[in-house]
Amino acid sequence: MRLNPIKSFKSFWADAKHVLSVSYRPDIDTFRRTLKVVIIGVLVLGVLGFIVYEIINLI
Repeated sequence: MRLNPIKSFKSFWADAKHVLSVSYRPDIDTFRRTLKVVIIGVLVLGVLGFIVYEIINLI
């Protein structure tokens, strides 16, 4: 089973155009709220990773 690179690219391009056509630009409040959630998530995962790292080093 061989993949045709031209057909794959055309399929990707069609999917990308569809995503762009249904997406919208968020207002500033939605953007800030999303940014806060992402930053909090990254910080929580970083702290958890650091705690696990320290526990493993103590063992």
